[in-house]
Amino acid sequence: MIGISAPDFDLTMTLDSGQVFHWQKMGNGFVGMIGDLPVYLEQCAEVLKVRGGEAPARSPRRPLPRIIRHYFGLDHQLRAICASFPNDPVMNAARKFCRGLRIIRQPKWECLATFICSSMKQVAHIRQISLALRKCFGEPRQIGGHLFYTFPSAQRIARASEKQLRACALGYRAKHLRATAQLVSSGECNLEAWSALSDAELRKHLCALPGVGAKIANCVMLFGYQRLRAFPIDVWIERVLRQQYFPKQKKIAAQRLREFSQTYFGEHGGYAQQYLFHHARTASRKLGVSRDSSTPLRSARNDKQKDARLAGRRSTSMSMSKKKNCSAGQVVRA
Repeated sequence: MIGISAPDFDLTMTLDSGQVFHWQKMGNGFVGMIGDLPVYLEQCAEVLKVRGGEAPARSPRRPLPRIIRHYFGLDHQLRAICASFPNDPVMNAARKFCRGLRIIRQPKWECLATFICSSMKQVAHIRQISLALRKCFGEPRQIGGHLFYTFPSAQRIARASEKQLRACALGYRAKHLRATAQLVSSGECNLEAWSALSDAELRKHLCALPGVGAKIANCVMLFGYQRLRAFPIDVWIERVLRQQYFPKQKKIAAQRLREFSQTYFGEHGGYAQQYLFHHARTASRKLGVSRDSSTPLRSARNDKQKDARLAGRRSTSMSMSKKKNCSAGQVVRA
């Protein structure tokens, strides 16, 4: 194992803050995948002790310390970022509670695919889906005698059937994930090239993908593209904004919340959002409240309703077809 200096960093809090969903507790630390490299980490004060596992021979090998520093955002000027937050009681409490939490730099496709799978799901369920996708479609890697799996490529997901994806507990999300994977694997959507786009254009391109609404787009912008101003609004953050910043207003439009968050929390709004989110979610755990943590509020419901309508139409069409066939004396098996 090698030691890496990691001041102003809390490994456990960062991995438990709803950014990534595949890291597993092991011994005194955590094991997970950074791209196609399996890694074991444990933290001792301001030092990360790290060991890397087997990597494919075809993969260019960067020094492990550089991989770790980049992935965990150890180059982010965290003190300056936190100092830029609004000076109010809610934000101050979140900042104090989340000391050391950093925004992770995730591989773009993995981040996009994972958050498409997160719609209307709690963190525990997202972890189960991520693990199932990795086991079914990823490539095996070993570290410390244990077997782990890479996140499947867009090409591999594109080749899978919707039925195979639904077997990973994706439900209606399966068709969205598969359709987006086909766009990415065909080259029609070049996720790497999108890095050159402005925030507005990047959000527009992401929202045009199947299964991606404003909330998921902002998550991908924040965690996959490091657009630190991006401010995802899910049920937790909407509740915080409504209760803490607009307590006297019974009704406030979602658009008003988006406009407020963009201006009030400033250029590091993504960090502020993550601190508010983790603080609120952790407090609710202590109170025994179980709520969805990754829902694009209305878009996911709309998708489910649309799926239900389409299923109803297909059912009606099949029923009419059966009646026609039965009237012709044919036997139809359901």
